[in-house]
Amino acid sequence: MADKLHFSLVSPERELFAGLVDQVDAPGSEGDFGVLANHAPFMTALKEGQVRVHHDGKVTVYDVRGGFADVTPEGLTILAEHASEAA
Repeated sequence: MADKLHFSLVSPERELFAGLVDQVDAPGSEGDFGVLANHAPFMTALKEGQVRVHHDGKVTVYDVRGGFADVTPEGLTILAEHASEAA
């Protein structure tokens, strides 16, 4: 079984997602990026766009506006200024 990434998406109102996933793609201020398990640590600001969460062959999409993404050895946390599940 492949390694899983622990991912958490938090907005000021609530935590929208927390769990183990295969991959997350996000809109970084310096360009879009993808994170898999065991990714090198980094932190970046986010621009407006979509966060795509890949898990077991399914993709869940969230709209975000601003915030930060923090990749650590424990996983990826996105603290968004605004986030909602895409329609």
